[in-house]
Amino acid sequence: MTERDIPSEYYGWWRIIKTSNWNSDDIDIMGKSLISITGNDDRLRMFVLLAYVNCKVIKTGVSFTWEGAWEYDPVSGTGTVKLRKDGRLSGRIKIKNGDESSFIAERAEEPEETIPAPPSYRDKWCRRW
Repeated sequence: MTERDIPSEYYGWWRIIKTSNWNSDDIDIMGKSLISITGNDDRLRMFVLLAYVNCKVIKTGVSFTWEGAWEYDPVSGTGTVKLRKDGRLSGRIKIKNGDESSFIAERAEEPEETIPAPPSYRDKWCRRW
C-alpha cells in the first residue's frame, strides 16, 4: 500500500488517548501512544507495545494488521479505525489469541524521534547479562 491509497482524512499520525479495556493511566509509559496511518513504514506504540503496522482501506475506514512485541514477548493482531464526526478516530485493536479493546485517537504531529523497532525476545536475555 502506498501513501496515495490512504484517504486524506485518515492519513498521518494519531495520538491514542483512551482505551476501553486497559487502564489508560499507563498508556504513555514508553512515550506518547501513537499510531501512524500513512501506508509507508507505519508504527504503533501503546503501553509497552511496539509494533509494525500494515494498513488497508476498507469501506468503513482503515483496517490494519500489526506485529511487534509486548515488552519482549512477540505479539501480533489486527485492528480497525473509523473517523468520528468530531474528527477523532474510533478504533478497535485485537491481540491474536488475547485481549481486545476499543480506543480513541486524535490527530497528532509526527514524533521528532522515530518510534523504536520492536525488541526481539532474544534482546530480553541479552539485556540481563
